[in-house]
Amino acid sequence: MAGKALICATAALLLSPVLIAADDGDDLTARQLADQAKDNLLDAESVRLKLTDRGSSATTSRTQPTSMELTLDQDGNCVGSMRMGSGGGSVEIVKQGDEVWMKPDRTFWKAQVPGSQGEAVAELFENRYIHGSTNDAMLKGLADTCDLTSFQQDVEGDDGSEETPLKKGKETTVDGTKVIPLTGTEDGKKAILYVTSDSPHQLVRAVQRGDGTNTTLTFTDYDKPVPTATPSADESVDVGKLQEELQKT
Repeated sequence: MAGKALICATAALLLSPVLIAADDGDDLTARQLADQAKDNLLDAESVRLKLTDRGSSATTSRTQPTSMELTLDQDGNCVGSMRMGSGGGSVEIVKQGDEVWMKPDRTFWKAQVPGSQGEAVAELFENRYIHGSTNDAMLKGLADTCDLTSFQQDVEGDDGSEETPLKKGKETTVDGTKVIPLTGTEDGKKAILYVTSDSPHQLVRAVQRGDGTNTTLTFTDYDKPVPTATPSADESVDVGKLQEELQKT
């Protein structure tokens, strides 16, 4: 699973450099907006994150998500889904504590498991959650995707050695929320941060375009708890049964 890697890479490339600087020719407010947006993202106990990747590499890979929507918190709990590129299907995710559930659709199974075995697995586990723990190797990648703390560390990790100047734009709206756009360029790619006009100043959307890159990250529901409902036993199959099926020749 490439979910966590994609989120963290996007965070490092898109958020870290531009959330720490403002255009020297701009006024102090732009710098304050950027700094406060970063601080509020780092302090968030939970957030709903939506990722859309329309870059060339994502759309042609069945193992890399082109879209992902997760509500996740610092305790590693989450609920959401991701859709893979190149017709690779989709998978729903639930994690509470050390327990993990994933429910791939038929297309996902057939894309991830080669040959006739993919058909068999898709048939056997259709509309069922695969249930296990964070210790299960097959579920660990999904479990890691739910780590808000890791995401925040990637955002915080940039040392500011390559600050990206930002230019403050005119107030606009994103999904009905008043925001101030902050625009900059990083490695030839255009980045736009949309920060709420009103206090507390929070990052609502981050966009990066250029050179095969077309990525959007949207942030909502800061500090709202992750839903605690988990799939029932009747909806679930132990991950051991999946492992048994995959071992068949």
